[in-house]
Amino acid sequence: MVENYTICHCKQVSYNDIADALHQNTSFDNVLSAFESVQKVTNCSTGCGGCYQKILDVISNIMSGNAQ
Repeated sequence: MVENYTICHCKQVSYNDIADALHQNTSFDNVLSAFESVQKVTNCSTGCGGCYQKILDVISNIMSGNAQ
């Protein structure tokens, strides 16, 4: 089990929020399309944008099965 922690502080989006949003979709072409879908559900990275790369990394890790 991955420890839940806040990634997007502006919108209070946690690791689990991102994972849940990611798993609501059945397939993705790439990490960027997954990011767009997750962003629509969670509103992550719509404040200051400082979490953008962290969110991409989390999505990439989840998609590749390397959840941290």
